[in-house]
Amino acid sequence: MKYISLLGATGSIGMQTLDVIRNHSEAYRLIAFSSGRNMDETRKIIKEFKPKLVSVQNKDDCKRLEAEFDSSISFSYGEESLVEVAVYEKADILVNAVLGSVGLFPTLQAIKAKKTIAIANKETLVTAGHLVMEAARENDVELLPVDSEHSAIFQALQGENPKNIEKLILTASGGSFRDRTRNELKEVTVEEALNHPNWSMGAKITIDSATMMNKGLEVIEAHWLFDIPFEQIEVLLHRESIIHSMVEFHDSSVIAQLGTPDMRVPIQYALTYPDRFPFPKASKLNLAQIGKLHFQEMDMDRFYCLKLAYQAGVAGGTMPTVLNAANEAAVSGFLKGKIKFLQIEELIEKALSRHNRIKHPDLSTIQDVDKETRSYIDSLL
Repeated sequence: MKYISLLGATGSIGMQTLDVIRNHSEAYRLIAFSSGRNMDETRKIIKEFKPKLVSVQNKDDCKRLEAEFDSSISFSYGEESLVEVAVYEKADILVNAVLGSVGLFPTLQAIKAKKTIAIANKETLVTAGHLVMEAARENDVELLPVDSEHSAIFQALQGENPKNIEKLILTASGGSFRDRTRNELKEVTVEEALNHPNWSMGAKITIDSATMMNKGLEVIEAHWLFDIPFEQIEVLLHRESIIHSMVEFHDSSVIAQLGTPDMRVPIQYALTYPDRFPFPKASKLNLAQIGKLHFQEMDMDRFYCLKLAYQAGVAGGTMPTVLNAANEAAVSGFLKGKIKFLQIEELIEKALSRHNRIKHPDLSTIQDVDKETRSYIDSLL
């Protein structure tokens, strides 16, 4: 039996992680989790999985839950309580599925506590990849990727010498607006942007997919996870979302990982690694039925957020921190109806252009830059 701590239990990845644990209750137990403001789901999770520690966002919700459930469960609230869940003594694996840079500090603390980490919170590596990977090496902690693209690369590299890599090829569905011109994007609605053609994800990630920022963040994440220069990381538009990513080697061989678009599969692999468990609920891939797979080069001018992400990643230092913070604030503004779709990239570019890069930021500097960038974008909104 392995004990799981889960950050972001009521989000899209969190709920799918619970489904994996539910399907393999003989092997995994949810011992601690955090949630935001969705108390209905939080109560359901507590009743079903009976964890020992629960973290919520605000004090009033915490008090209500304490009154409802018996004293065998500990409750806490606020960002500090995320660390309690991340380092919970009885947990073997931390699944970090929160959205945003709020996941950074709990991840660093979990690394110090020598927890195995299944990382779905890409902002942790985007904002402070150098600090996270250095801490992981120092504490001999393995970061197991949960994103389907990084899981695919991780699987393709099993038994391979990383020195033989020619390039990493990340695939992108193209999101909700892949067939629209930039001119056609000027008046798109929030509802249209949230209609992803292949994947079922949360609102923020779905918008990131539509702008292609999600893929840009994944490029930066891949750079840190696999220690690969940005010029050796390519993105291909792949409409079917069947090949999740590929690795090309020096001898011209290409190894790809294929599967139906179901996030529970990479989540489960992160939990079972190096083993593989059956997953009867997963749809089987039928290539004969699919018939054809399509690929095309990414147009960086069409998907401008991807271009901005590459530029920020290559610049390094605090630039990826600015990129991520500006994107989160801008996407939030779009979801609230304060700005139009194409203004997301405009605000991100403004934030990047005004920032004076700090080459080797420590955690405090990263947190300050993150906060300042969000304030700047909010002032523009």
